[in-house]
Amino acid sequence: MDNRYPLATTTWDDAEYAAIQRVVKSGMFTMGKEVQEFEQRFANFVGSRYAVMVNSGSSANLLMIAAMFFKKDSPLKRGDEVIVPAVSWSTTYYPLQQYGLKVKFVDVDKATLNFNLTDLREAVNENTRAILAVNLLGNPNDFSAIKEIIGDRNIVLLEDNCESLGATFGGKQAGTFGLMGTFSSFFSHHIATMEGGVLVTDDDELYHISLCLRAHGWTRNLPKNNLVCGTKSDNAFEESFRFVLPGYNFRPLEMSGAIGIEQLQKLPNIITGRRKNAEKFQVLFKNHPWLDIQEEVGESSWFGFALVIKPDATINRLELMQKLGNAHIDVRPIVAGNFAKNEVLRWFDYTTVGNLEAASYIDEKGFFIGNHHYDVSKELEYVRSLCD
Repeated sequence: MDNRYPLATTTWDDAEYAAIQRVVKSGMFTMGKEVQEFEQRFANFVGSRYAVMVNSGSSANLLMIAAMFFKKDSPLKRGDEVIVPAVSWSTTYYPLQQYGLKVKFVDVDKATLNFNLTDLREAVNENTRAILAVNLLGNPNDFSAIKEIIGDRNIVLLEDNCESLGATFGGKQAGTFGLMGTFSSFFSHHIATMEGGVLVTDDDELYHISLCLRAHGWTRNLPKNNLVCGTKSDNAFEESFRFVLPGYNFRPLEMSGAIGIEQLQKLPNIITGRRKNAEKFQVLFKNHPWLDIQEEVGESSWFGFALVIKPDATINRLELMQKLGNAHIDVRPIVAGNFAKNEVLRWFDYTTVGNLEAASYIDEKGFFIGNHHYDVSKELEYVRSLCD
């Protein structure tokens, strides 16, 4: 096989380029009606009341944590404990540090790559104020178990679903089990809008707070009657530069909204294609003698195909990565691996539950290859042949 097997490929065609030209012709490049329509369609797709588009999934995570600090009923405050899985991307964790929260790292399950539910149960205590669940590589968490662990305690569930658009658990979309959920529409993700991210919620107040924080903390984008500043003046001049929250500029481009509209129309077929590839992947690798694969929970949307080298393998990861790389097959670590190993944690207030054994093992022995919306059966067969 001479063709390269990339980690990600474009899902665009003439529709996306026509959408860009529609925006160019309009002369309106900043956030406007295209973004608003995308938000409405996105909310409808995932089954949430509200969606707020931003300029990246990382910004969506920061917006989610920030919004919790300004909610009137049971807001987070500095020093509160938030439980996170030890394997995720850096910007899952950075907003927690930036808002002075105490981060508690819990190990992941070596099979699912999501929370180790036994460790999560042991980690929750009277100091826990929030659990931030991460649905890794398209795979949803077991939210029935997580909600049973939370029970009637005053603990908020939040979701980083940036890698798992379209995944479902019990027929419900991942990203909608918590008080808020985040998504990414970066190039390598299920839909691509140049750069982009989305926050979803069913909570009126959090929606209004997010609208305000997204754009400078001003009132301009809030409804006349809202849960941030009450009732706005009818004088647009007075409201134009009225700042009520310490916000950001997370506004997306109008082009990104227009592209997103087209991408959402393709999303069901994109997910179907990824799941068909996953069926082939599972057949090829399920009983591999020295590689383990990610165990599906619910219905994964299969961001990529994770593989972990077994302890008794006769090849190490470096050798295997070189072999695959020489064959023009893109490989990456499983997200950021065990994030608790990083030097950046000297800036964190954090603890760990146990020795994070599975996260460390995945960090040393794991990797993933790409998945796509089109048939990659031949590519997967080739990868399998290289792993004999």
